[in-house]
Amino acid sequence: MEPEPLFDAALALLGEVGDIIADRVELPVEPAWCRARELGPFLRELDDAALGRAELEGLDALLVGNGGRATGAPPALVALAARLRPLTALPPLVPDAGAGEAARSVGARKRAQLAARAALCGPLAARAERIVDVGAGRGHFTRLAAAEFDKPAVGLERDPARVARARALTGRADVRFEVVDVTAGTLALAPGDLAIGLHACGELGDELVRAAAAAGVGLVLVGCCAQKIRGPARVALSRRGGTLTLARAILGLGNLRPRAEGVESSLAECLASRERRYALRRLLLGRGLEVTAGAEMQGLNRRRARQPFAVLAAEALALRGLAPADAEELARHEAAARHEHGVIRRLSLPRALCGRLLEATIALDRTCFLREQGLAARLGTLCSDAVTPRNLAVVAGPSREQ
Repeated sequence: MEPEPLFDAALALLGEVGDIIADRVELPVEPAWCRARELGPFLRELDDAALGRAELEGLDALLVGNGGRATGAPPALVALAARLRPLTALPPLVPDAGAGEAARSVGARKRAQLAARAALCGPLAARAERIVDVGAGRGHFTRLAAAEFDKPAVGLERDPARVARARALTGRADVRFEVVDVTAGTLALAPGDLAIGLHACGELGDELVRAAAAAGVGLVLVGCCAQKIRGPARVALSRRGGTLTLARAILGLGNLRPRAEGVESSLAECLASRERRYALRRLLLGRGLEVTAGAEMQGLNRRRARQPFAVLAAEALALRGLAPADAEELARHEAAARHEHGVIRRLSLPRALCGRLLEATIALDRTCFLREQGLAARLGTLCSDAVTPRNLAVVAGPSREQ
């Protein structure tokens, strides 16, 4: 399907589920959208096996295929899942790059990503005069692209330390690195460039799209972390997107993707950390503090939630100048969190279901913008979810021949 009708469908669905997306479940209480759609009884009654499958494969895995009849799901929820499928199951742009091996190790996943990126960039790189890698980090892909395509390449990165490291690792005269903050609107591409942004976060991706459109050059963009913007909201780039405005507070939902292994830990470990954080929030609320969701970790690296709850609680209380918790207080909040967090997990499933819709809508907006500016642009997946869940790729070229 062409991106324009797909974008129209995404916009229409976003309008219908905007209340779900905007209202994060932070307490074991049914939010207004859940009560209005009468979803609570079904969600609360999901057994642990069904909950685990929904978190591992997505709620739609329980609902689509058998029409939801075997699950007793509300028809409105089944219909939502069915409508989301074509909007989120986008076609692959390159052959699968070793997903089986990639699922077993971080190094293998990285190699698979690099191979997929090289395959995706190849046709455009063949006609390019220079590769411009935006958000180059330490320059791994910049160097790979220069060698793979035998083209001069420049890596742009705003972190001076990363640029210094990239330069130290580079032995080619036709590869260079520059300290540039692209989000400041300073990116100027030259005719013959191929601009590449792989896991370009937030507004970095939007600036790259604008620059490629202005110069009429080739582009390969895989977006990431849409919430990393300086303003309060992201507004549509395309005319087709109209007045679409997505608040920064909800953009992070686009990062959610059901899978067994995350970037840093397994799903089970991630869920255990979230339960400890919820228990900590309960403890702090019980001590009389006003703590919003997420604020319980203020002053602590989020990875500290991987520790036993007693250690995490001791660190958080000490940071706030509060007395340590005794064994009874710790056990009480841990036990309550075990039950209440289970309820929150179940009630959160419909909102998590909308995460890919949010991510796809942003990618479709970028794709339609590039097409409005006269470029040939298409949207699809770079690789399988097993390699990386951040796999939506926008590919554009200066002619319909790309």
